Order: sequence, then C-alpha cells, then structure tokens
Amino acid sequence: MHKTLFISDLHLCNKSPKTTDAFLHFLHDKARYANALYILGDLFDSWIGDDDKNPLHDRVACMLRKISIPCHFLHGNRDFLLGKKFAHRAGIHLIPDESIVELYGQRLLIMHGDRLCTDDIPYQIYRQYTHKYWLKYLFLSLPLSIRKRIGLKIRSSSQKINNNKDEKIMDVNLQTVNTLMCQHEVFILIHGHTHRPTMHELLINGKFAQRWVLGDWSNQGSMISVSNKGINLITFSL
Repeated sequence: MHKTLFISDLHLCNKSPKTTDAFLHFLHDKARYANALYILGDLFDSWIGDDDKNPLHDRVACMLRKISIPCHFLHGNRDFLLGKKFAHRAGIHLIPDESIVELYGQRLLIMHGDRLCTDDIPYQIYRQYTHKYWLKYLFLSLPLSIRKRIGLKIRSSSQKINNNKDEKIMDVNLQTVNTLMCQHEVFILIHGHTHRPTMHELLINGKFAQRWVLGDWSNQGSMISVSNKGINLITFSL
C-alpha cells in the first residue's frame, strides 16, 4: 500500500537518548515501507547553528541519510535555525512552513503549527521578530560559545513563561485556522506544535474539513499516515 508519513515534535536532545533510539527504530521499521517522510518541525529540542559539533546531530544526520525514501523537513519553533549544511549532511529537503502537498488525490496544507496560536500575542511578536533574516544572520555570526549561552537563557525564560500561561492561549485559534485554510483552498490541515494529538472536524466555506494534530514523542510516538485509503493518526510505544 502506498503511504506517506508525517511526524513532529520529537525534541531530540542528549538528555533523552530513549527518544533518539526510538527515532532510529522508527526509520528502520515504519518509515522504510513509506513513499516519503515529512518532519513538521521540532525534530530537535534546540538548534543554535549547523556548526554546533554535537554528536547527536551527526548521529541523526547519518540515520536520515541511510533511509531510502525522500525526507522533507519544515522548521519548528525550536529548530528554526537549522540550515542547508545540516540538510545536505542528512539528505533531507527543506520546505517552507505552510506547504501544500498533493497526495493520493488530496490536497493538504502542512505546517508546524505555532503560527496558528494567535491568542498568545507575546509569543507571536517574539516569533515574528526572531524569524527576521537579518536577526538570524546576526545571531549565527556570533561565536558558538555565546550562542550557547543565549540559547540556554532563552529556553529557561520560555519555560518559566509557559508554566504561567493558560493552556487555552497556547492552543490554536480556530478563526486563524479557518482563515488560513480558506486562503490556501484546502480542506485538510496537518500540524504539530501543540502536543495534542487528535482529529478535529470543522466547516470551511460550508464544506466539511479536517485538522489533524500530531503528538510529541515524550511518552509515546505519534505519526500520521496518509494513503489512498485515507488518513490515520497512529500512536506507538517508544
């Protein structure tokens, strides 16, 4: 059966070797039978530059290069600085957030999902600012040691802020979802970021539509399979 797989929010890091091992098993087991793999952001828990000599990055790049299927990657809020050098090492294709994919007669909108959380106004201001080309260029021009210190401070501050936020604010805004799907003229959206795996039914221009949400890989694995038989959200043990 022809199928394409989608995953997101693995948050790979040196502190979670179990998740890295699970990803390796996933590539050798489930992914090997697919036509293609799409990683919808936050593959890594943080990314401060392609020049960061982290053995974990080398291992993941080697793992990805060995798979025999096309692998596409769009950036998340944790790894939006991942660049062309790592992509070349890993043999993955970088694609824009908000990409349209046509599979098995269906037109899908795929994205990381953080842009949909428009009720979280401070985060959206931060996101808009940090994604500016000139600021990314300036940050990546800094010595690696300084980038590491800045990255740790930002991560610590973010965790403290999120702990005090209302859960509803950190979920997607339904009007934003509706507007975006109307703009792209799609009736299927797949995204991650919120760590709330499920399928939501909604109406777009009077027609039934679906929003599929991927889960993170903290307690169990999560993937979406799209085939000529339909779409399935699948969870599995790590």
